[in-house]
Amino acid sequence: MKKDYQFKYGNKSVTIAVEENQVLDVINGNEITPLSDIKKALLDALESPIDSPSLSLLASKAGKIALIVSDMTRFWMRQDLIVPIIVDYLVSKCAKAYSDLEIIIATGTHVGGSEDELKKLVTPEVYDKVRTVNHDCMAKDLVYLGTTSYGTPVKINKDAYDADLVICLGAATYHVMAGFGGGRKSILPGISSLETIKHNHAYSLHEEKFITNPLIGNGILKGNPLNEDMLEAASMMKNLFMVTLVTDTEFRLASIYAGHWKTSWLKACDEVRRIYTVPIKEKADVVITSCGGFPKDESLYQGTKAVDNVISAVKDGGTLILLLEGRNGGGSPDYFDWIKPLVNGSFEKELRENFTVGGYIFFLNCEQARKVRILMYSSIPAETVAPMGIKAYDDLDRLLSDADLEGKSIYIIPTGSTVLPVVTESNC
Repeated sequence: MKKDYQFKYGNKSVTIAVEENQVLDVINGNEITPLSDIKKALLDALESPIDSPSLSLLASKAGKIALIVSDMTRFWMRQDLIVPIIVDYLVSKCAKAYSDLEIIIATGTHVGGSEDELKKLVTPEVYDKVRTVNHDCMAKDLVYLGTTSYGTPVKINKDAYDADLVICLGAATYHVMAGFGGGRKSILPGISSLETIKHNHAYSLHEEKFITNPLIGNGILKGNPLNEDMLEAASMMKNLFMVTLVTDTEFRLASIYAGHWKTSWLKACDEVRRIYTVPIKEKADVVITSCGGFPKDESLYQGTKAVDNVISAVKDGGTLILLLEGRNGGGSPDYFDWIKPLVNGSFEKELRENFTVGGYIFFLNCEQARKVRILMYSSIPAETVAPMGIKAYDDLDRLLSDADLEGKSIYIIPTGSTVLPVVTESNC
């Protein structure tokens, strides 16, 4: 008997009927109660931080304060719910003037948001009172802090460098390159130079083979050169205070950690492991997953983070059915540009010589498409992704027909961008 399963797709949902006896499991994250009072949880974290004096004490001794906020590609963490509380806290509790504050959007290499996007991020009320600017990784006045043991020259945003206190707001989630998002990523790549970011992210590739560096991956921190390099860069900042959010699998705020830039973030990473990691007994022939709807599936660049997570549940040579609306196409400006060197055979040479984050994610997606068959229901044209080895469909029935699900074992993963299936050792 077939059963209907719902998957988020853009701002709507899609239904797929699957034979129940073929479904090994429906994989969701571990249940957790979302925060009922976000303001109280945040203020408690600021007043009783981990391994740090309270933010009120730090702020009272500071002149200029910079608040580093993740950009619109991370809006699922709902910065608009947090920023106004922090700003009000600094003004009313810490007696800071609005002119003492500046909000810097941690764009990394992304294009800075428009005025409307900035207002959405920080709320119009805050935008009208507090200077809010996009970081520019190509700015002429970036400040050199030093070079890490990995050879990365660390140059950062001048306003952040000049601030007496830098408050970083980010979210911890699995990250296929850095192990986890949030924390030190507010500095590198968040407010770093293009040169700094490129040098760090180039460690994503194996030094000798044109494959992903085996030392990196979701949840991997120890020995991960990207993470360890980022930690060294953040340690060069002597005035950091970290605020890290953790969401449940429905992107509702579940917990807030604040305090020391490293130890408080590591606590958040532990919570992510607890919520999102799901042990499985075996890999399946087929995984059917969604990114979780908009904005998680606004582009291929963002949406394939779901692939990064759930590919661990698919047998080599198996099938991954991905529901990704992709209203903004590839997303990152340099993402689909890499199709040309892919097609003409110069991909490795050009990526190693001119490494970009978009280029690596494009490479990773091609690498994944060689490992498993990726069938994607999307608004992105089929011919656009065909050179990558991904088959795109605008007709879900045709996709399911080509998938040929009969007799195959299946995992249903409603929100692939937040769940990490892991085959337990006892069942390997």
